[in-house]
Amino acid sequence: MEECELERELGQLHGESWGWALACCGRDRELAEDVLQTAYLQIISGRARFNGGSSLKTWMFGVIRLTARGELRRRWLWRRRADSGAAIDFADPTGGADVLMEESDRRARLIRALNTLSRRQREVLQLVFYHEITIEEAAQIMKVSIGSARTHYERGKKALAHKLGSEIEK
Repeated sequence: MEECELERELGQLHGESWGWALACCGRDRELAEDVLQTAYLQIISGRARFNGGSSLKTWMFGVIRLTARGELRRRWLWRRRADSGAAIDFADPTGGADVLMEESDRRARLIRALNTLSRRQREVLQLVFYHEITIEEAAQIMKVSIGSARTHYERGKKALAHKLGSEIEK
């Protein structure tokens, strides 16, 4: 794929890439910005190369995921070396001035419910529902087998439905 064609297609994926970076960074907007910029830099510099083995979206999401993991690990090690003893704490950016109260409450319930799921369940549900990626592509991005991705998907859906159902009853 030629460089200008790659840049154009990456531009079309930017909105979804931002959402995935945000998810990979625990909703920390500043970290997600850094991760996405670093992922783009890796692609433009040629350190990450698209070989056509999957769709461009699947490959891009994999680059973002690996970049986020590396950045989170780097920050964790830096904090550990600084001997601060503090855990990484990600803010929950629910609501906002331009969002209606009902929509804000629904979003907050969904985020609370998602946070009760395991990391892999959250990742596969985010990829399949929000980014409209198949379970097979999600498995590639997450670096797990298709069977494992399907199991996390099914268990995550059931747990999320149960949690959201019990929150509505309250």
